Amino acid sequence: MSLGQHLVELRKRISISAVAILLFSIPAWWAVDYVWAALSAPVLAVAEAQDRDATLAYTTIGEAFDTRLLIMFLVGIVASSPIWLYQLWAFIVPALHQREKRFAIGFIAASVPLFVGGCLAAWFVFPNIVILLTGFAFGESATLLSARIYLDFAIKFILAIGVGFLFPVVLVALNLARVITGAGILRAWRWAILGITAFTAIATPAADVLSMVLLAIPMVGLYFAAAGIASINDKRVAKREAALNAEYGIRVDD
Repeated sequence: MSLGQHLVELRKRISISAVAILLFSIPAWWAVDYVWAALSAPVLAVAEAQDRDATLAYTTIGEAFDTRLLIMFLVGIVASSPIWLYQLWAFIVPALHQREKRFAIGFIAASVPLFVGGCLAAWFVFPNIVILLTGFAFGESATLLSARIYLDFAIKFILAIGVGFLFPVVLVALNLARVITGAGILRAWRWAILGITAFTAIATPAADVLSMVLLAIPMVGLYFAAAGIASINDKRVAKREAALNAEYGIRVDD
């Protein structure tokens, strides 16, 4: 496709994803209280762990409403992940043959659990990060956090880790599109580990080494798993091409 066609295709995929997120966000209004109770629990833990006053405050008139909207969209993004992940797949590999498009099912089957698993991993370490960062406050002081800023931090952290867990699946998709090879993925393992470490270091506080390691280990494992899957696919493609060359009497020089 031309550049203009790619841009039209991108707009189409983004539009479908946005509508899906919106539709899944609307019914999430009735789950906001439960999600907010879970998200704000670490602040209550701060009060117990540090023996100080700690609370979330609404600093503007509309902040409470904005907070509810953000939680709705957070739930909508996670709930609609099968749809917008498929749109991502359809944009990355639009040129696959009809027979190979069955891999879209495998892509979704792998992407959704990985994205949700990444969000759950971030959810698991999030309380530790809140307690760590607020622990730098001076003694005898109170921890009064803006609800909007606190929620914004939580959403960015959770979604960033969730998206980070999708990176290996994108590598496999690019391999299916014949953009990269399994050997190429494996050769770049040092840069991959460096990038994963930098990503988790940015996503988590520099002082919270344990959380960084807990997030980096599964991401490194998923990277090598992607390299293995891509290598198996390369062998399958090479075997198929060799069979076709033999059938048509085509000789490929080394």
